[in-house]
Amino acid sequence: MYSHNMVGSNDLEKSKKFYDAVFTAIGGKPAIQDDKGRLIYMHNGGIFLVTAPINGEPATYANGATIGFAMDSPAQADAWHTAGAAAGGTAVEDPPGVRSGGMGDLYLAYLRDPDGNKLCALHRMG
Repeated sequence: MYSHNMVGSNDLEKSKKFYDAVFTAIGGKPAIQDDKGRLIYMHNGGIFLVTAPINGEPATYANGATIGFAMDSPAQADAWHTAGAAAGGTAVEDPPGVRSGGMGDLYLAYLRDPDGNKLCALHRMG
């Protein structure tokens, strides 16, 4: 359904430190940068980009929006969460762990990136 996700940043250097940490923690590679300075991450068939807004206005996060990343295990979600918190992210929501609901048992870990974008590491249990 999705081709890619992109978030805006007001400080690409801070964003690179944060996203390089979370993606390398789950087996990805550090960003490549295109000729416009955008950070590009490619992992498990997905593409995630970070850019300064092209309209020149400040980047803002979407209130109520969350970008989810599929994890292979709870341990991988924990590694992602730990790396992100150490690289300038902020832990939000409940601590990482299993939550049960209409979608079954999910292992979830939440962070906000340095620009406030809400991210989730998700592993489907069982």
